[in-house]
Amino acid sequence: MFAVALFCIACAAYWAWRQKNRKVTEPPFFPGGWPIVGHAPALIGDSCKLWDAVNDLARQSYDIGGVVSAAIGPRTVYIVTDPDDSFTIANSCLEKDGFYDFAKPWLGEGLVTGKYSIWKNHRKLLNPAFSQILLDTFMGVFNSQSRKLVKDMEKEIGKGLFDHWTYTRHNALETICLTALGVDFTDSNLNSKYVEAAELIFNTIVERFTKFWWHSPYTFAWSNVKKKQDACLEILHNMSNTASWVHVLQKRKSEFNGNICAARSIIPGSKFKPFMDLLLDLSVEKGVFNDREIREHVDTMIVGGHDTSANVLMFTMILLGSHPEAQEKAFAEVREVLGDGDRDVEKADLSKLVYLEAVLKESMRVFTIVPVLARKLDKDVKLKNYTLSAGRTCFLFVFGLHKHPMWGPDVNEFKPERWIEPGKLPDNPNAFAAFSVGRRQCIGKAYALMSMKTTLAHVVRHYKIKADHTKVRLKLDVMLKPDAGHCISIERR
Repeated sequence: MFAVALFCIACAAYWAWRQKNRKVTEPPFFPGGWPIVGHAPALIGDSCKLWDAVNDLARQSYDIGGVVSAAIGPRTVYIVTDPDDSFTIANSCLEKDGFYDFAKPWLGEGLVTGKYSIWKNHRKLLNPAFSQILLDTFMGVFNSQSRKLVKDMEKEIGKGLFDHWTYTRHNALETICLTALGVDFTDSNLNSKYVEAAELIFNTIVERFTKFWWHSPYTFAWSNVKKKQDACLEILHNMSNTASWVHVLQKRKSEFNGNICAARSIIPGSKFKPFMDLLLDLSVEKGVFNDREIREHVDTMIVGGHDTSANVLMFTMILLGSHPEAQEKAFAEVREVLGDGDRDVEKADLSKLVYLEAVLKESMRVFTIVPVLARKLDKDVKLKNYTLSAGRTCFLFVFGLHKHPMWGPDVNEFKPERWIEPGKLPDNPNAFAAFSVGRRQCIGKAYALMSMKTTLAHVVRHYKIKADHTKVRLKLDVMLKPDAGHCISIERR
């Protein structure tokens, strides 16, 4: 009892000291903070409550100037929704915050979670793996997988509402395994286990974040959430030999050393070099990646490549189903570019699908898949109106950029035309950051757009979608996800 009282006194003293020693150049605090625990009580709850809480913070931040301070337990953090200030921070401080360590048992030092010193070197080495020449060779896979998604969804025609997210997740996982690993990962049982484990581990990361007393690895080690996370990691890292990344890695190494042709032909008539083979090239020829690093990059590619694309497609179908005029415009463009037949989408077609790309971008603006980024401030950062202090955490509210008042009075409406009609977009290019902000942008941006445009073209060509986006309840599980109300119905065109 004495120890608890002593701890509370120490925390109160630290809080008082922190308030007294605030710099006048720092942004103001959000109202409503409590002594010792700060604004943490507003974050405690499930993932839906967390999403509601951060939205409230974003809305308040606009009136305060787009940069505000908050407290999570004893920690002072900054929250930024101003586009220019977000860009300044993202390019001044490239070190990911310690909160990303929560995902390192899974993703290690991959590009998303890695330290800046590692990211800087590995990003340069990995850039050729995402060159346009290489990405163009994936078109066969993108078309084949898009046709598979259309075929799989056939059973839902005319049967009313169904959860299409299940289809987009499984299909996207297969697609990324084909292009990243060169492996046809179609075992539905293993596919489902991976998807479920990935979903649950995201939930454990968020649950740990919302309870600041678990931020320390020492306290977290005693939590039930740690047990759930370990169970997920066992599935994600130790699948059966058929799907194990380690098994695939050893098989690829054997083939590589045996001088088997590196160009894979998984889809008849198409050849491409999987992401893993390029990592092996670098490992064998330049000695730059060990087995652990290869696995971390592949794991990062698997989760980043399938979950984000699957969610964007899921939300896009909901929005098209809720806006028949936009859906018919998309269908008309697809028919104009591809004709009335059922031919594949070719590389040259992608640049002609202008409205379809506008639909995807507007969907990513309305439903920001990665809503929040966190950077560690390793130096004082001078912004337009404030100076942020070194050593603190800065949360960049990407969804806040996408809903900033500079988008206009229709900011909350789905209007793909804003991406096409002159003068409809904000003058500030930093107001859109669906693929992150600054130099640490997503390396797979071009891959994602090519894959999603191809898939959406096939889906729109075959199905008429109905949905109601107003019924969607959202949650924040690292990524933005639906909690309820996201189902659609389809009819054959």
